[in-house]
Amino acid sequence: MSRLLAGALLALSVASAPACAQTTTTAPFTPSVGQAGKDVVWVPTPQALVDRMLNMAKLTKNDYLMDLGSGDGRTVITAAKRGATAHGVEYNPDMVKLSREAAQKEGVAGKATFQQADLFTVDLSKATVLTMFLLPEINLKLRPKILQLRPGTRVVSNSFTMGDWEADETANVDTSANCESWCTAYLWIVPARVEGTHKTGAGEVRFKQTYQKLSGTLNAQGRTVPIESGRVRGDQVSFKAGGRDYSGKFAGGKLEIN
Repeated sequence: MSRLLAGALLALSVASAPACAQTTTTAPFTPSVGQAGKDVVWVPTPQALVDRMLNMAKLTKNDYLMDLGSGDGRTVITAAKRGATAHGVEYNPDMVKLSREAAQKEGVAGKATFQQADLFTVDLSKATVLTMFLLPEINLKLRPKILQLRPGTRVVSNSFTMGDWEADETANVDTSANCESWCTAYLWIVPARVEGTHKTGAGEVRFKQTYQKLSGTLNAQGRTVPIESGRVRGDQVSFKAGGRDYSGKFAGGKLEIN
């Protein structure tokens, strides 16, 4: 073989070698605590608190849970394992893919779904339970939309409140349950909008409403007395007036008092 031919063959083999050598595989996406997101950094909710949040919401198989900022999908997957239909809203497409794979591995892909979307634009109307681990200012931006949800919708937040909308319940998970940080949950029940005047069997009720708290007057038998300790929890209404306890239900725009 001539040196010229041998050199040409050597050059050809060297030129073709990198095509195989440069073939690489992309490493699987691995989330890291504190990684940047659109609205918040990612910090996972401790599993012990996920369980407590779902217990506070009294989640059942008949519920439709939506998790805003669903991250690695653990809240959605846990809810699906309890039999609920659960849907996660997450802006990071890598996290969405990771969550779908996790749901598949856990055998709940039929119950646990994930959507790549902006949490401020997504439709929340199907939710009977809403979960979140966001920031106070994000909660406040979402609050008007949440208050328009169906009365009785349960809203549970990890660690952060809703401003002057006081929580209906607060719970803490301590270190004995393997929760070292971000271990407080807040629950709100979306209240029916009952402010106004209502003719009832108990008399004429006039409500002023601040979230779930009610004040006002009851006019019965020609006597007007102030309402005390008024509350609305979903569509259930209770208050005291004139030394008596009253309770009832607000449905179809009508207040029925027992």
